[in-house]
Amino acid sequence: MCGIAGLWTLSGPAKTDPAAMAERMAKAIAHRGPDGHGAWGDPAAGIGLGHRRLAIIDLSDTGLQPMHSASGRYAISYNGEVYNFRELRQELEARGYRFRGTSDTEVMLAACEEWGPDDAVTRFVGMFAFALFDRRERTLRLVRDRLGVKPLHWTIVNGTLLFGSDLRALMAHPDFRKDIDVEAIDAVLRLSYVPAPATVFRNVHKLPPASILTLRAGGEPTITRYWSAIDAANASHQSCSEAEAIDAIDALLRDAISRRLISDVPLGAFLSGGTDSSVVAALMQQVSSQKAQTYTVAVDDPRFDESASARAVADRLGTAHTEVALSATSIIDQVDQIPEWFDEPFADASQLPTHLVAKATRAHVTVALSGDGGDELFAGYPKYGILARAWRHASALPKPARIAAGKVIAGAPAFVLQGLSSLIDPARGERIEEKARRLGTALAADDVDRAALALATVGIDAPGLVLGAKGAYGRQPIVGLTTGDVVSRMQMQDLLTYLPDDILTKVDRCTMAVALEAREPLLDHRLIEFVWSLPPALRRGDGTPKFLLRKVLARYLPADLIDRPKRGFSIPVGTWLAGPWREWAEGLLDAKSLARLFDAPAVRTLWQRHLAGSHDGATALWNILMVQAWARRWL
Repeated sequence: MCGIAGLWTLSGPAKTDPAAMAERMAKAIAHRGPDGHGAWGDPAAGIGLGHRRLAIIDLSDTGLQPMHSASGRYAISYNGEVYNFRELRQELEARGYRFRGTSDTEVMLAACEEWGPDDAVTRFVGMFAFALFDRRERTLRLVRDRLGVKPLHWTIVNGTLLFGSDLRALMAHPDFRKDIDVEAIDAVLRLSYVPAPATVFRNVHKLPPASILTLRAGGEPTITRYWSAIDAANASHQSCSEAEAIDAIDALLRDAISRRLISDVPLGAFLSGGTDSSVVAALMQQVSSQKAQTYTVAVDDPRFDESASARAVADRLGTAHTEVALSATSIIDQVDQIPEWFDEPFADASQLPTHLVAKATRAHVTVALSGDGGDELFAGYPKYGILARAWRHASALPKPARIAAGKVIAGAPAFVLQGLSSLIDPARGERIEEKARRLGTALAADDVDRAALALATVGIDAPGLVLGAKGAYGRQPIVGLTTGDVVSRMQMQDLLTYLPDDILTKVDRCTMAVALEAREPLLDHRLIEFVWSLPPALRRGDGTPKFLLRKVLARYLPADLIDRPKRGFSIPVGTWLAGPWREWAEGLLDAKSLARLFDAPAVRTLWQRHLAGSHDGATALWNILMVQAWARRWL
């Protein structure tokens, strides 16, 4: 796991030393790789590659980057892990290749020599973002892994292509311009993140997952896809029994986890006590020759605390378990640090416990396995079942009546929704009002895809709140998925958007802030292809969320440790904003600083209503605060 950065002057030879500039850009992301650094440049070609190293595999100098292929044709700066590099190495050795060290980087370069870069990447099993320069053909490729685990940003400014793991690498170039994209700010208020391929800056892009950007000297960049989750889902469903499906998933998970234990440094695992992290910890304990180390967060609010569940799972599995305490007062100093972890506005509040557990984990190990991806792959989010049931019942009404009913729910007074909240879930009233409004908006949508998008609006959708924005981003339904199954369509929407742009962004930035490598075995593309090849009825069984994954976990844990209500990995933001974090929030919500991007009176009204308890504006306010905190740090 590392950080990459670089540039390519497209008009000819570089006017300044490209290696020095690449090193300067990479230095801006030094937190991603504290174990070493390197830079390479070819002034005549105008290319410069920079690298920051977090040493995981091959800790010797033979693993240093940027690295060149044996023939000298290819130069690479690479972030990530290719977990099947040993098998690829054996295949390449049989074809006559010889290797100096034991790194996966050297194997990747040989694979590009043997099969060509575009074909080689389809053979890689792993998470990666890399820049590969073909010195013979004067061609640069930027490549991102299939699910978007590792980030990669790019732009062209004044005839120079800039790229980097984080935006701050691009910002380090003297020609970079911080032109704010107000549509991105508007998207953060609605979604809590900036959806790809956009970034917070105009004309600066995220490379989409499973993509290769190819740029040849004198040409224009083209982006092609080398893998598609939609194609995997559209493929013919295979016929197998429930028992056969469980066996196959178990075997695929064992292989995925075994591969992710390849490391020359210590490893651990995040454990919340939920299904996803529990199955990862259980199989890690099964396949590892050493006692697994697990880590969890203990929140001082029982509505959000999962530490008891995690502890019970750890005790049963026999892992070496560590708990990290989290309270409003214990992390108040970290709230101000969030813009240091995220160099564009990001507002998923679980960023705080994620960073806290990552920091504690890093004190013991350098690599941590996580259970991310289980909800999207195995239909674990409660919203899937809620919308499927609500849509089925509402569809019995004429469309105008359904839309009208949805609008009534979405526009109901707060006290009505709060009363319903106490009936729906008295233990966790916070944000239920928001969820009820979102469900009403979903039922008023034209079709089920747009209903799913309505449920994805976790913050506030208020035209005019962001000055000059028209709400252009994050409103496009998926295209090309052939199934009409409501839950499957919602899963795919999340797999392509929410997972890479929110969940994986959060995990990458919070772990990289402390130089910890996170690995996600549930996002092995071979597992994803198999699960999507199953008919929806088999994938969801009796309708229990994560039906098949729970069946796998039942082989390793008793039922009382599996059949628990789902809890999101979050914190009581609304309560803390009105309490111990109020002074911090007030400092960011003064009318003068708000007026730069927002309708300041409208935001102040939202804040006052939240403090008065007449409206739960927790998520909307947190999203605004994260924009404000980011602007104070980066503008």
